Amino acid sequence: MDKVDIIIPVYKPDHKFLALMKRLKSQSVPIHQIIIMNTEQKYFDRLIYGTSFQKDYHNIVVKHLSKREFDHGKTRNKGVLCSDADYFVMMTQDAVPVDEYVVEELLKQLKQEGVAVAYARQLAEEGSSEIEKYTRTFNYPDQSVVKTKADLEKYGIKTFFCSNVCAAYNRKIFDELGGFVKHTIFNEDMIYAAKAVEAGYGIAYTAQAKVYHSHDYGYMEQLHRNFDMGVSQAQHPEVFAAYPSESEGIRYVRQLIHHLRKSGLKRKIPCVILMSGFKYIGYWCGKHYSRLPGRLVVAMSSAKEYWK
Repeated sequence: MDKVDIIIPVYKPDHKFLALMKRLKSQSVPIHQIIIMNTEQKYFDRLIYGTSFQKDYHNIVVKHLSKREFDHGKTRNKGVLCSDADYFVMMTQDAVPVDEYVVEELLKQLKQEGVAVAYARQLAEEGSSEIEKYTRTFNYPDQSVVKTKADLEKYGIKTFFCSNVCAAYNRKIFDELGGFVKHTIFNEDMIYAAKAVEAGYGIAYTAQAKVYHSHDYGYMEQLHRNFDMGVSQAQHPEVFAAYPSESEGIRYVRQLIHHLRKSGLKRKIPCVILMSGFKYIGYWCGKHYSRLPGRLVVAMSSAKEYWK
C-alpha cells in the first residue's frame, strides 16, 4: 500500500487545529505520519498541556522552529524532507475535513497519469458572511477539473491556481521539480503549480475532497494580504507577468455584485466596492514594493518577519 503523510505548518494553534487532527484520525486512507512544522514551541505546548494529545496521535512528528526561521516555501520543504511517503498532503491548521474521504478523493485524482498535485474544495464555515460564501463558490466550484498547459488560453492565471490549505502531492514529481520555492512571502503553492504546468504536468482540482475553510477579513487585513500577494507576483514574473490576475479580480467583483443584487442584498454592495478598493491598493503597492520606503513596505505587509 502507498504511504501517505500529512504536513501541517502551525502557528498559535487553536480548537480548529484539534478538530482537524480528529478528522485526520478518521480518514478512510491510513495516514502514515502527521508532520507538524510548528512555529514557536510555547504556543503549541500551551494548547496540548494537560491533554492526551501525544497519546491520541502516536503517528505525529512535531518539529519546532522560531518565527524568524519560518518561510512559506522553506518550512514546507523541510516538512517534506521528514517524510519518506509516496504522496503527501499539505494542509493549514484551520482547514477541517468535511468527512473521512478527503485524502482518498485527493489520491484518486493524484494517481492519474501526469498529475503533479490535487487540491481540495474549500467550503465556507457556518456563520460566514454571504460575501465569503460566494467567494468560496467562485474559487471552488462543484465540478472537478485537471488543468494543463493546453488550458492556459482558456483559464489564464487560473491554470496555476492551487491552494495549500489542502493539497496532495506526488513525491516523485515534487522532487523532480525541486520542491517549493525556497524563499517567498506568499503563493508558494501557485509558483509550484506553474512550474509543474510548464513541465507538462497537470493540476487537479478535486471538488469531491472538501474542507471547511473561510475567513471574513476586515479592510486592513485584505490590504495586508493583497500587498503580500502583489509582492510575490512582482518577485516571480516568470509565473505572473504573462498571465496577470487583475482581469480575474474584476470578474469576481462583477459577479459578486450581481449575486448580491439577485439575492436581495444590495445594501452590501458598497462594502464590496470599498473592500475591493483596499484589496487593489494593497495589491498595487505590493506589485511596486521596490519603489516604496522600507518602513512602509513592512507596515503594509502581514509578514513582518519576512523583511528581516
